[in-house]
Amino acid sequence: MVSLFKKKSNTVLGIDVSSTSVKLLELSQGSGRLRVEAYAVEPLPESAVAEKNINDVDVVGDTISRVVTKSRTSCKNAAVAVAGSAVITKTIEMDGELNDQELENQIEVEADQYIPYPLDEVAIDFEVQGEVDRNPGMVEVLLAACRRENVEMREAALDKGGLSAKVVDVEAYAIERTFELIKSQFDSTEEEQIIAILDIGATMTTLSVLANGKTIYTREQLFGGKQLTEEIQRRYAISFEEAGMSKKQSGAGLPDEYESEVLIPFKDACVQQVSRSLQFFFAASQYNDVDYVVLAGGTASLTGLAEMVQEKIGIQTLVANPFANMTISNKVNAAALSSDAPALMIACGLAMRSFD
Repeated sequence: MVSLFKKKSNTVLGIDVSSTSVKLLELSQGSGRLRVEAYAVEPLPESAVAEKNINDVDVVGDTISRVVTKSRTSCKNAAVAVAGSAVITKTIEMDGELNDQELENQIEVEADQYIPYPLDEVAIDFEVQGEVDRNPGMVEVLLAACRRENVEMREAALDKGGLSAKVVDVEAYAIERTFELIKSQFDSTEEEQIIAILDIGATMTTLSVLANGKTIYTREQLFGGKQLTEEIQRRYAISFEEAGMSKKQSGAGLPDEYESEVLIPFKDACVQQVSRSLQFFFAASQYNDVDYVVLAGGTASLTGLAEMVQEKIGIQTLVANPFANMTISNKVNAAALSSDAPALMIACGLAMRSFD
């Protein structure tokens, strides 16, 4: 079996390969606190990765090599993730007396009942979740399957970048792991909470809904910050890179009407996407409300977006910062880390696999 959950005690770098960049994060743990040891972001050429699929392994591998050099890390082991849309997960019940090897053998025999692809084309892994309350002697097993090429492309890109893939995770589970770090930012400490995390990336928005800290729903839709960059580029006749830089610097160097004519309409579109994502969740589940909305991804850093979402949809909204209670190595640029914090949810969750 190819491991989608493999536990390793030694340090792994969290490597998040998105459609526009490669993000690297290394964490350590000591005296009860986490510490950021290394961090870097390196842009990817356009179309090297499209909608979470790697199109050019060599280009992505070269970018990984650059981000490793930039971060000054000495670690060579890495954790990466595949998108939730690429993974089929199913919870099944199995005999609690079986050991891991027996469970694996049994799952491989029965897997074709659960997986709609030829078994030689998929990577399968499982994780025992615990005993089944209503059925003593049985355990709940989370089965995950992903097209083998999705895993192999990421492993090949890491290898080209000088790293070794120790863990291939699922993005939704990486976000779930990072959620543990931001729980303290909520006013309420109640356990029974429904939290909607919206990761608004460059081209894709992913909604993860957590109940009691566990993912109960995920959905991806095509929408992201690249639309704002392209609108800046088109309207002001500047390069895509210049447009991206102006966007990051809150419209620096752009005409005064940028905010009213470009930025505010884009923020309105973001609010609509958040609202629409939640409506899909409500329609597909027993819930009709959430306790908090957490904004993540690069777009979450837009000034005033969280306040606008909260005002329009009436749900308390905050911007994710998984590093709020961490210490930071002096070789890490603290200002850049703070600016990129909302976009590092997946990288952070992957780096936390070091402590499994």
